[in-house]
Amino acid sequence: MQIKIIAAAILLGIIGFMSAYTVESGNVAVERTLGKVNHEEQLQGLNFKMPFLTNSIEFSAKEIAIDINDLTPKAADNLSLKDLDVSVFYRVPKDRVSELMVKYAAAAVRGADGIYMPAYGLLVREARAAIYEQVSEIDSLQLHKQRELLQTDVLEELQGRLNQSDSGDIIVTRVVVRALNTDPSIEAAIRDAVEAEKRLEAKQVQVEIAKKDAEIEIERAKGIAEANNIINSSLTAEYLQHEVNTALLRFADNDGSVVVIPANMQGFEMILDSGQLRRGNE
Repeated sequence: MQIKIIAAAILLGIIGFMSAYTVESGNVAVERTLGKVNHEEQLQGLNFKMPFLTNSIEFSAKEIAIDINDLTPKAADNLSLKDLDVSVFYRVPKDRVSELMVKYAAAAVRGADGIYMPAYGLLVREARAAIYEQVSEIDSLQLHKQRELLQTDVLEELQGRLNQSDSGDIIVTRVVVRALNTDPSIEAAIRDAVEAEKRLEAKQVQVEIAKKDAEIEIERAKGIAEANNIINSSLTAEYLQHEVNTALLRFADNDGSVVVIPANMQGFEMILDSGQLRRGNE
């Protein structure tokens, strides 16, 4: 009798153990009983199932990373990249995991922790296609400068592909280009292009400096010309005659001892006080 009780207790313990299971935070479990899938996902915490008849499969509902490495797509100029490494991040809404498990049963991949990643294989295939498509739209010499644009375009392309058949079921959250290495000959061309661009920028700066210097010289010449015009307009014949007479009077203002008359008086007439001349003759 005692053996039966112990055996019953052990059996009940096994049944209890087989009936209960836990789901980690951020994950969901999908139950399948005799081949039929229950589309009501079981959430985190302690859950119960029919022992022996029901299997529970735990799926990640967190953000999942896919590393796609060693790609060699062709750019818009028909030159192939040496190496392109991209990480794609996606997640599946908790209430859509069971549907994707049924639809893409072969695409689910079990991780090292024993948790399944829904539609993982599908994402890998579609992500590769999206990456190749978008790289082909950009010249190889421009890919380094347009890495962020490439990431955005790949995300939009991939999400568009997934929405065609599974709208709202798979959400691409991020795309990160981790490594982008072009052919060595292309790398040399990129360096040459950068150096040429820097030289062009330096030349443009020199041109701007030359333009400014020329503008300064033009303004200086305008100032000199304007000053000369003012001076020339004031040098009338009467004014020049007055200046000559003033100079002669200063030479003569030395008690009559010495008077200096310029040797060349062409073009100038002496204007003398006639009254003073008469008094001098008397």
